[in-house]
Amino acid sequence: MVWEVLEAALDRRVKTAGTAVLDVLDTGGGTGNFAVPVARLGHRVTVVDPSPNALFALERRAAEAGVADRVRGVQGDIHGLFEVVGRGGFDAVLCHGVLEYVDDPAEGLRNAVDALRPAGALSLLAAGLGGAVLARALAGHFAEARQALTDPAGRWGAGDPVPRRFTADQLTDLVGDAGAAVEAVHGVRVFSDLVPGGLVDTQPGALDALLRLEEAAAELPAFQSVATQLHVLGEKRS
Repeated sequence: MVWEVLEAALDRRVKTAGTAVLDVLDTGGGTGNFAVPVARLGHRVTVVDPSPNALFALERRAAEAGVADRVRGVQGDIHGLFEVVGRGGFDAVLCHGVLEYVDDPAEGLRNAVDALRPAGALSLLAAGLGGAVLARALAGHFAEARQALTDPAGRWGAGDPVPRRFTADQLTDLVGDAGAAVEAVHGVRVFSDLVPGGLVDTQPGALDALLRLEEAAAELPAFQSVATQLHVLGEKRS
């Protein structure tokens, strides 16, 4: 679902920018889960990631996909973004799975938006608070669920591998404060992490039905509040 929303946003940006080839920045893009498909659309993609191993895997993956000439990997992070890329030089910025792990999410998101050209597209994907609370409760860990619900960072305990989680309101506020207008919010993995895998694997047509259910619920605020991840699509203000 995130890919479908992103692809549509890139298509719109192609029309508004008047060029078939966009400059796309993928912050924390790792091994290229999104960067390589974006490059397959014909766009130029710069991936900034702190892990040299991830960047090596990205290079190999891009070569295998035949898009090595359109994918560039640079070692760095979102806090030091402008040490490795220029400001205002990109038509779209992907910030997926980054804000959970940075020291200052507001500063990181400001950098992502500052890297955009006017009217450029922002794709933000981050961990959702409600999904973690619901998952811990359904697993019988009620104290941990309450801890996540009341903790400022949305953590359920010392063993929680995710440093920070967000509500939809928190993310949209961050996007607005960073200088972008929110165009859409989607809940991601509302049901998928709660449905037993065996049920999906053994019931004919269950996977397709689950995907259709996810798509139908994604834009409804009631279900966004319990999504494992939240996706915000924004546009940089002129």
